[in-house]
Amino acid sequence: MSSDQRNERSVPLVFLITTIIAYGLLLTKTGFYWDDWPFAWIARFHGPAGFIPAFEGVRPFLGPIFFVTTSLIPPVPMYWQIFALVIRFVAVLSAWFAFSQVWAQHRQQTLVASLLFLVFPAYSQHWVALTHINQEWVSLIFLLLSYSFTGYALRNPKYFWSGTIIALVLMVPGIFPTEYFVGEGPLRFLFIWIIVREQTDDAKQRILRSAKLWMPYLFIWLADILWLFYFYTLGNYDSYDVDVVREPLSLLHILVTIGETIWKVGMYAWGQILLAVGNSITTPSSLLTLVLIGVAFTFFVYYLRRFDMHSDETKMFAVTAILVGIAGLILGRLPSLAAGLPLKLQSSWDRFTISMMLGGSLFIVGVVDLLVRNRRARIYVFALLIALSIGQQFFNANIFRRDWEKQQEIYSQLAWRIPDMEPGTLLITDQLPVDYETDLSFTAPLNWMYAPDYNGSDLPYAFLYTEKRLGTATLPSLSPDTPISLGMRAATFNGSTSQAIVIHMPKSGCLRVLDPALGDEVTYGRESRYLLNAIPLSRPDLIVVDSEQTPKLPFLSEPEHTWCYYFTKAELARQTGDWQKIVDLYNEATSKGYEPGDPFEWLVFIEGQAMTGHTHFAQQLAKTAIDSDPRVVKGVCQVWKRVQTLTLSACVGGD
Repeated sequence: MSSDQRNERSVPLVFLITTIIAYGLLLTKTGFYWDDWPFAWIARFHGPAGFIPAFEGVRPFLGPIFFVTTSLIPPVPMYWQIFALVIRFVAVLSAWFAFSQVWAQHRQQTLVASLLFLVFPAYSQHWVALTHINQEWVSLIFLLLSYSFTGYALRNPKYFWSGTIIALVLMVPGIFPTEYFVGEGPLRFLFIWIIVREQTDDAKQRILRSAKLWMPYLFIWLADILWLFYFYTLGNYDSYDVDVVREPLSLLHILVTIGETIWKVGMYAWGQILLAVGNSITTPSSLLTLVLIGVAFTFFVYYLRRFDMHSDETKMFAVTAILVGIAGLILGRLPSLAAGLPLKLQSSWDRFTISMMLGGSLFIVGVVDLLVRNRRARIYVFALLIALSIGQQFFNANIFRRDWEKQQEIYSQLAWRIPDMEPGTLLITDQLPVDYETDLSFTAPLNWMYAPDYNGSDLPYAFLYTEKRLGTATLPSLSPDTPISLGMRAATFNGSTSQAIVIHMPKSGCLRVLDPALGDEVTYGRESRYLLNAIPLSRPDLIVVDSEQTPKLPFLSEPEHTWCYYFTKAELARQTGDWQKIVDLYNEATSKGYEPGDPFEWLVFIEGQAMTGHTHFAQQLAKTAIDSDPRVVKGVCQVWKRVQTLTLSACVGGD
């Protein structure tokens, strides 16, 4: 076997190893995020067929994709995270096939471009697996394979017609299900032109032949554009507004956007991990990221030096890769630009870079190939780019790991504090301390936990963020008896602000139910107005305190009972007036060495001690709380007012 053949055969294994290192090291510690939750809920309670009507007014061609994948994979986070690895592996194989067909003589450069596509650092949304596999990645794989067969057909005349037909068929599921890839048409023309250029020297003939070969693809592309124009402007589309139709972009805006896209996605993204790690250099995740970068760099220097495919050393690859890369970046930005959506890295908005991954990878490889002419130095630069990108994805994985841990804290504490609640209840807060979930995200697991036997179209529970929703059609005001309607794809919640429970969870504390009868508007007077203005609506009486139900999500186990367990159970005991239980919970928690993360959590125990006659000890706890944070003074005063009132009532009753 020749060295070239050995190198070719090693590529899939290297892709697989890279996929696992970049995305799989924390696989068991990641879960569901963003729209994963509503989609998982639909799969569990409406079944795969529920996705057909769910996407009817948004992206109707996505419904069948969700139907197929959710028929195969249960709504369990671990399964979808594993499936995400498989999808990324298939995607990089497809990209390598496509690049290899277009630039057949540049094997090392196409390998590097494929590896950079695999670990593309501008895209951080890999772990939102259930959502993005179905909404974008399946279509992207079809599109990449379509590119591949276009190239294969042109390079193998014997299979021209069969290859072209396959490419055309694959193009349909590649662009119709989602608008993300609507800009792909001209990119295929450039791929065709690069191949035709090798087959004819006449410039005019190149253009004419390329245009002729592109024509059948052009018709499908135009059909997609017409469909999108109809559906988004005249049809029953109900999602993002198409801003560009209402307010055309100025030339200056277009030029600035082009520059921003090339800079952020084509250049800055490749080194952003250095800034991210530099800002938290002493944390374990940052140190592990640096170690991983070092190991990956060493491996890829070794591997790329052995991967000698006798590539053509002319500058033509670099020039064409840069031009195609710029075109891919700009065309990939068009859909989100048309909707007036921003391009922000390291945020949920960077999901739009999925349509720029091909262009961004080719662009940076072309730039390096053009500027670094020394072969060994170029290998070092390529290896560094791959290693930095692997480090970026591992850094991202840690962000999602922490988010999943916080989600699980929220779900467990919610179950401890609210064993059950009346159907039709609305949970309200200003914001929860997580980055990758919206109130709609929480509405799905809320119903999963408290309505495990759900069967219908009306949701019994809903969750709303006042900071995001107040003043919108969903939450017009915080006035009593304001109707609330919240749709979640295939189901809708219909309720009222007069049937609500207000909760609060600080970044460093436990989840709590707020109660206007306890003076919580005063106690939490320094919190945001979005929270304070909602407190008068809160009705803890909607909580079924004696329920035998244990709300839980089937794929989550009961966490260790640390401080927040005792705090939430103490709050529940206060609601039933079981003061001795509060004292018992305090004694058990402190005997195990647990203590509050938020001084406001002392209040329930101060009240419990005082109401059981341990006044002196209650005063000591109050002093401890005030010494740790003077802001808790008003809350302590509210406790003493209640204690005095109840004590006086008891004395009067005794007379």
